Amino acid sequence: MSAPRGLRADGWFRLQHRAAPYLFVAPFVLLFLTFGLWPIVKSLTLSMYATSGPKDQVFVGAANFRFLLGDPDFRIAVANTALFAFWSVFVQLPLALGLALLLSRRWLRGREFLRLVFFSPNLLGQVFVGVLFSVLFVPQYGLLNNALHGLTEPLHRWLSFIPVVELDTKWLANPALVMPALVLTSLWMYVGFNMIYFLAALQAVDQDLYEAATVDGANGFQQFLAVTLPGIRPVAVFVLITSTIGSFQLFELPYIMLGNGSGPNKAGLTIVMYLYQMGFVTGDLGYASAVGWTLALGLLVISLAQMRITGAFRSGAE
Repeated sequence: MSAPRGLRADGWFRLQHRAAPYLFVAPFVLLFLTFGLWPIVKSLTLSMYATSGPKDQVFVGAANFRFLLGDPDFRIAVANTALFAFWSVFVQLPLALGLALLLSRRWLRGREFLRLVFFSPNLLGQVFVGVLFSVLFVPQYGLLNNALHGLTEPLHRWLSFIPVVELDTKWLANPALVMPALVLTSLWMYVGFNMIYFLAALQAVDQDLYEAATVDGANGFQQFLAVTLPGIRPVAVFVLITSTIGSFQLFELPYIMLGNGSGPNKAGLTIVMYLYQMGFVTGDLGYASAVGWTLALGLLVISLAQMRITGAFRSGAE
């Protein structure tokens, strides 16, 4: 492209050179402003209105947030979501790390195939997984009840304190079993996904440190504490935070598995499901926006606390 009249060639070249980075990022900036920043600002302003559909709006200020904090259904949703996040994170991550440690051993045959097998459930959508596990949890003929019954019945004969899982166990109709069912489904889907992160982190740990620890007489567990954990710490913190955020955004699995609802006694009601019900079933988009912003601020606080705690552990170890 030739330089415009009145502009020297070297000046036109410098102008193009300076403008090139902005032109490259312009598509992202335009898309973010249109589909990212504008919805964020709009939802923040909408959270201060009581709405009945997209056009009927009444300004209420912070009334939505005050009502939210006293709403018993919202408290149930927070308790259910926090319980799911606790079990899914503190069971899921150790399992993922254990699998990564096992599948990183060179002596293990077929480890590449096993990595694919454990990761493959994440390739399926949550809706498909929800439908699949709805069938697996069916009483009498469900695969899970039959497998657990066949396992616990002979164990009960030898160890009487182990209960027998009956074939007619109603996982998705019993309020006490809804959350364990959701956690089991989440573990099947995401353990292999987080395993990939840990595998990548383990490959980045300096092998010379293990050799030095072996020379110093450290056993396998001591090497894990002194070499492995510090080496994978950045990735572990990342996985912890992202898994927590993902757990608090739970919606599709319980919604599909519980028949487009919150289950018996609202045992499967989550924060995002509550947001969906308020915004798209009840029609109060302003109140739903308040729920969304409360969730976002809560996740921000939790993430900052996790980063602070993991940083404190590092400082203590050093």
